[in-house]
Amino acid sequence: MSERLQIASQALQRPLCNHCLGRLFAKVTSGLTNEQRGLLVRSSMTDAAPEPSDLTECSICKGLFLEVEKFADLCVRSGEGYEFTTFLLGTKVDVDLLEAEEQLWADIGAEEVESLKSELNREIGKIVEKRLAITADFSNPEMVFLVDTRFDRVVPSITPLFVYGRYRKFSREIPQTRWPCRECRGKGCPRCAGKGKMYDTSVQDQIGPTVMRHAEGEEDFFHGMGREDIDACMLGNGRPFVTEVRNPKRRTLDLPAIESEINSSAKGLIEIEGLRSSSRSEMRAIKESAHPKTYRVRVRFQHVLDDRKLKDIVRVLAENPISQQTPTRVSHRRADLERLRTVRRIEIESVEGQEVVFVVETDSGTYIKELMHGDQGRTNPNVADVAGVPCEVLQLDVIRIGDKEAEGHG
Repeated sequence: MSERLQIASQALQRPLCNHCLGRLFAKVTSGLTNEQRGLLVRSSMTDAAPEPSDLTECSICKGLFLEVEKFADLCVRSGEGYEFTTFLLGTKVDVDLLEAEEQLWADIGAEEVESLKSELNREIGKIVEKRLAITADFSNPEMVFLVDTRFDRVVPSITPLFVYGRYRKFSREIPQTRWPCRECRGKGCPRCAGKGKMYDTSVQDQIGPTVMRHAEGEEDFFHGMGREDIDACMLGNGRPFVTEVRNPKRRTLDLPAIESEINSSAKGLIEIEGLRSSSRSEMRAIKESAHPKTYRVRVRFQHVLDDRKLKDIVRVLAENPISQQTPTRVSHRRADLERLRTVRRIEIESVEGQEVVFVVETDSGTYIKELMHGDQGRTNPNVADVAGVPCEVLQLDVIRIGDKEAEGHG
């Protein structure tokens, strides 16, 4: 007797439905369902016991495959009210059934098998796919159904909506993201006048709630390609960002209309452009990216610099590495580390008495204010030391982000 016939013979000594019998040979042939495989195996064996008339007597699934239509109905109903075109389905099955299946495999030496959960996922999924006229997506589904077969319950999980864009910030008084009050951590207290946050608004507040309202979502998150200081403007080609909306009911949005609405309601605080659909992978890439940035910095020296000192600044700093220890102004929230950065380019745009405007292109993560005044020697070399004259930063603007989409954004 061949090994497979021996496996079939031993399996048929137990009450098995055709689904559970066929799964023992799932990897033997393609083009058949497990139920068809089970029927084929049973019919090829002389004196094989018929499939149990009551499928709940199956020693493995206890009749679970009688309920796939019901589970599919539960999925369809749980997804009502949500817009989605792709899905993925998973199941929770009584651990006793899974252990019984694994014990059967071990007892009869079956290796060309498929699990009970795998077949259930597929069979329920095929019905959902047909009912909703959508497709299963194993890599990036818009909806995930978790079917708990133990309690006849389905938990739907809609994938967050991601929207990409670029923003310019014209205000020197708002942060990029919501800043919870340090005293109450968002609960509301006298320090924040009950608002729960340090600033009345932010770039996130100007963008996220509008996208969330159109998507009929529940919560928004903001992911930027780095961030500028609160008192710095973000100009030029704008900073890339992704807005994430959790639990959205709508996914097809009129993004040009939303863009126009946001720009109108922002009243000059910010401006956005280029809204388009995005993804979790792009969001992660934006957060982790490190691209060069260009700044315009207005600096006031304690006294007027002559041409020689101005040229020294460019000569010493341009295309050279600098060492930066974590600035004192952020040391309370960041580890005290030393970082090496490169000043790719430094130019003098204008000189008006004691005030000098520099245009500086640097590696991502460079602290520009500290590059100017030195931060008590924590940044070396720095503009003040090279000039031999103390200075203060009056104004800082980010004028270009050097990411891959920068071309075409000016």
